[in-house]
Amino acid sequence: MGIAPVAAQVMDGRALDLLRQADMKLAGVGYRMSVAAAPLCDRLEPGTGLQLHTLGQYDAAGRPAVRDYFKMAGTVGVEGVVPGSPAHRAGVQQDDTIVSIAGIVPSVEFPPGASTAMLAKLHLDLAERPWQQPLKLVIRRDGTERTIEIQPIAACFTRYEVKISDRFEARADGELVQISSRHIEDLPPDLLPATVAHELAHNILRHRERLSAAGAEFGLASGFGRNVGLFRRAELEADILSVHLLARAGYPPELGARFWQEAGSTIMGGLIRSRSHPPAKDRAAAMAAEAARIRRAGGKATAPPFYAERGANISSNWRALLAREL
Repeated sequence: MGIAPVAAQVMDGRALDLLRQADMKLAGVGYRMSVAAAPLCDRLEPGTGLQLHTLGQYDAAGRPAVRDYFKMAGTVGVEGVVPGSPAHRAGVQQDDTIVSIAGIVPSVEFPPGASTAMLAKLHLDLAERPWQQPLKLVIRRDGTERTIEIQPIAACFTRYEVKISDRFEARADGELVQISSRHIEDLPPDLLPATVAHELAHNILRHRERLSAAGAEFGLASGFGRNVGLFRRAELEADILSVHLLARAGYPPELGARFWQEAGSTIMGGLIRSRSHPPAKDRAAAMAAEAARIRRAGGKATAPPFYAERGANISSNWRALLAREL
């Protein structure tokens, strides 16, 4: 759900259209990946294919333009609908306004400044519902209210968000996968699923909480001392599991290795980042080896052995995961 907070200077129609395009590209890949990975996820949510956004995500000065462009007759709107999803089949359309969803009536008040707090809270509230239950929406379209019922499907608990940035950034915190707009703008479109699969793998493997439990230091400190082994281990685990996620979602399992072969030198930057992350060539080799295993198994993706340890302390032995030592 949603774009990261957006400043007022990008509130013209052309920019808002580009925002929607970027968000829906990520939403489509994220939905496909979350549904396919559901059997591997400990926490599920109702998968609907709805991409919602709120006025609160936009700078106050730009909200009138946002209201007009997205035809928002309230505080929460349907930015888009993933084709073929339950919401699409139920007849929900982009620019519908949400009057209520699953009995939740959106607040009319926002935190000061642009913030995704309302959207994040709505996502959490909806994720608490059993995914099997029908989801009732009351929407407003062309001045008329109507009720629509969606029958969700199981999906991994994760919210997807585009961050407007001129840097290559991607992160996962256990409930969010955030990808910077530069990934979508400057890399070949068919590489996006590799980035999404990697970040979703972090969430499935509970890396944020496991690294914190191990005493790992984030930020600049990640490239020093024992932090290096912990973070490199987490990155390689996510790389290898992402190969299985790609295969489950119907993407070529070799896509992850290709990502690092073609975009590795572009993505990796800075001394600290290069120290806390394994070399791109090693990552590509490990992922290529995993893709070959899946091919030898007739294309059947399961999960690598370390998946069973996702509830245990994370190891710092990252070299054990390299293709040449497997």
